[in-house]
Amino acid sequence: MIVLGLDPGLGTTGWGVIRAEGNRLSHLANGQLRTDTAASLARRLAHLDTMLAAVLVDHAPDAAAVEEVFANANGQSTLKLGQARGVALLAVARAGLEPGEYAARLVKKAVVGTGAAEKVQVHAMVARLLPGAAIAGADAADALAVAICHAHHLASARGRSSA
Repeated sequence: MIVLGLDPGLGTTGWGVIRAEGNRLSHLANGQLRTDTAASLARRLAHLDTMLAAVLVDHAPDAAAVEEVFANANGQSTLKLGQARGVALLAVARAGLEPGEYAARLVKKAVVGTGAAEKVQVHAMVARLLPGAAIAGADAADALAVAICHAHHLASARGRSSA
């Protein structure tokens, strides 16, 4: 099964694609999608949608997951993040997939073993779980962590359904 993970952001959206075969995971691709800060919000969201559509076509995932919005002190930042996340959910749904949605704490717990893990711990564990992967940056590492979390969730759901 090919799994796409997305870490949405208006400035930078991370994406990562893994293959899950049972408990074995392997890295396929990852990257960061950037929008032009000088462009209007509508243009940035439209450009993000176009780039996400291309990732979905290029990698044809069987499943996809998007990290949930976390609330921060700046309401405007949270709103922009939510809008970018909405574009990510739309792109995944338009590709015919039902996206998984995971809070950052759940992603950290799935990858590191604790929901209170620091970003550096998550990135180190992603590199360990996907040896040899050239990770394109922090947002791409976060997206790979979302994909790993979703792969674990799907494997555990399959295990429950076959029991």
